[in-house]
Amino acid sequence: MEFISESLTGLAPYMPFISFSLLMLSGLNFPISEDLVFILSAAIGATFVPHLLPYIYIGCLSGAYLSDLVAYSIGRFAGRRLFSSALLRKFIPEDRVLRMEEYFARYGAKTVLFGRFVPFGARNVIFITAGFSRMYLSRFLIADIIPLSITSTLLFYLGYRFGENYRLILPYLDRYKLVILALFAVFLLALLIKRRHGKKKGLPAD
Repeated sequence: MEFISESLTGLAPYMPFISFSLLMLSGLNFPISEDLVFILSAAIGATFVPHLLPYIYIGCLSGAYLSDLVAYSIGRFAGRRLFSSALLRKFIPEDRVLRMEEYFARYGAKTVLFGRFVPFGARNVIFITAGFSRMYLSRFLIADIIPLSITSTLLFYLGYRFGENYRLILPYLDRYKLVILALFAVFLLALLIKRRHGKKKGLPAD
């Protein structure tokens, strides 16, 4: 535990950049909890570098906001090719794609507004679909920043309150790190199995 504490002491001055980077990766569907990044960033900042708390908050907020914009941009500029691919057409036929576009034309702002409160995987799908459905960028940005400002402030404040009890959080940090590594290992294993299975299917019959 002392090793973790010493490591956090060394990393704390870079928390604005670390938090920003983690939240950008979260927006790309890496197995990183956006909510947990806000809480832990504030807790570490309050404990080790309280004078940097405003910058850590800005790093968290901008990282989360830009990651949402990245998801929207993927849908906007690559969504048509994604949904036109043979793989996705098996699961999402053309008529369903059209219904998605019509739905976002009518309820896009409300969907994005409430989409921020769902888990990160489903949240990013909503933002990608918003871009694919050609939702106006200005509407998307406004609909996203309103709930993001509320949730980020509450989560950051919660982490700040936990800052004084950081020793209770250190074991949780260690477990969280192991969870991320385990999820990443499972992802790589699944990818290898899928590729090997694909190669076997591509072999010519005897």
